[in-house]
Amino acid sequence: MAKRYLIVGAGFSGCVLAHQLVTSSNCRVEIWDERSHIGGNCHTERDAETNIMVHRYGPHIFNTDKKHVWDFVNNFGEFRPYVHRVKARSGDNIYSLPVNLHTINQFFNKNFSPKEAAAFLDSLADKTITDPQNFEEQALSFIGRELYEAFFYGYTKKQWGCEPKELPPSFLNRIPVRFNYDDNYHANPYTGIPVEGYTAVMGKMIDHPLIKVVLNKKFQPSADGQGFDHIFYTGPIDAYFNYQYGRLGYRTVTFSKNYAAGDYQGTTQMNFCDENIPHTRITEHKHFTPWEQHDNTVYFTEFSKETGPDDTPFYPKRLTADKALLLQYRTLATQQHTTSFLGRLATYRYMDMHHVIDEAMQMAKQFITNVQQNERPPVFPNSE
Repeated sequence: MAKRYLIVGAGFSGCVLAHQLVTSSNCRVEIWDERSHIGGNCHTERDAETNIMVHRYGPHIFNTDKKHVWDFVNNFGEFRPYVHRVKARSGDNIYSLPVNLHTINQFFNKNFSPKEAAAFLDSLADKTITDPQNFEEQALSFIGRELYEAFFYGYTKKQWGCEPKELPPSFLNRIPVRFNYDDNYHANPYTGIPVEGYTAVMGKMIDHPLIKVVLNKKFQPSADGQGFDHIFYTGPIDAYFNYQYGRLGYRTVTFSKNYAAGDYQGTTQMNFCDENIPHTRITEHKHFTPWEQHDNTVYFTEFSKETGPDDTPFYPKRLTADKALLLQYRTLATQQHTTSFLGRLATYRYMDMHHVIDEAMQMAKQFITNVQQNERPPVFPNSE
């Protein structure tokens, strides 16, 4: 007899998992999502006024170093090459990010070679910091105070709502410094934007007679789930347990939408590094699809804030108190014998799209093996 599975959440985790389950095992799947659309925070849609493909919850650029993930997503839509070039306003000037040779030479009014720039930054680094304990110390020990204050201090404080000293040093690991003129924000070999948008890609993943999608349906852990052999939950883990121990810390983003004729800022993303400018960045979405032509443009000004009860959580903060709280919720989760947790919100981790997709693929494979061998399926795809 076919198994019946419920997946809570129609983002990449839920859609990839559903596809893998119905194509590799004898089952039927229902996907519930409390929103009116599939796609989660990667949802894309055509703007009614300009017909530009808009990333409704902020920009997403697919990039990965995993060929099997790249091949997988390309089964469901054409991904065209795209190079993400980010500019940053600091003071009265515009610079390229990540910090590269052009940024260094422009900022310091120099004409360094790669070796000279590396030696110069090394001379600025704070050598008294041998074991960085937070974001700020990590930055100062790597690039020195001038570049840190120009590009990272104010932006980070606005983005995370706290002093960078309160953030772990690992937060800086995602921000490279290059000693050449490469201004491609992503270093992974496989990078692209889906021509029809991410929502269309996920729609094709779950376009299957054994998959049923129910939108505008909020999952209630204490009341729903009867009649299903297993539940896969991709929402916030603290919400699943009705915030029994308190709320995990998240940052969310609000958007101010605006229109203009022609080209508003000449690039997809402009970061605003100064603390006295309240927004973090402006994204102009027509530049995500350079193969399309649009006379007018739509752009979004982003503001970061703490996540309230009615907000959509975006970025897990994972401060010390959050990690202790997460451990309590993970302990509770291990007591759920017919429920598994996966995805950014349910595992409370910062994850790029390709990480989410790969993990869902591996989770499905492991789950199917466990069911076939009459073993308990994994509760989480990760160990912490």
